[in-house]
Amino acid sequence: MSIKTIYKTGCLVILGLIITSFNYSNPLKGTWEYCGDVFNGKVEGAPTEYALQRKYSSKNYESFLLEKGEKPQKYEVGDYSLNADTCIETQTFSAQESKLIGVSIHYLYSIRNDTLTLSGTLPNGNAVKEFWKKAK
Repeated sequence: MSIKTIYKTGCLVILGLIITSFNYSNPLKGTWEYCGDVFNGKVEGAPTEYALQRKYSSKNYESFLLEKGEKPQKYEVGDYSLNADTCIETQTFSAQESKLIGVSIHYLYSIRNDTLTLSGTLPNGNAVKEFWKKAK
């Protein structure tokens, strides 16, 4: 192998590394099922009569209430953005009256194995830490 060939190969490898370093993979994208939370220091489990599911696309999310024998009911929709370990969510629709529509909430997020943890303080001052398990 000539030095020219080695140089070209090395340049292609470096270029490939640079290009793939900008490939952003969204860790939230997919479907998550609610597993419970800690609300103001009180541990609460997931409901047993129904399930809550959240579907994250690249910039939006939709939340559904799932009951056996019933069609999924959309109860919340919003936009979100990620920046390092922060997830900023802004609710744009709620099936129930909500004071959070248009309000951005900052969460620290982490994903360990297949569990998403969202920790933050709601606008009313309540501390929340939610747990969501990856479904799909």
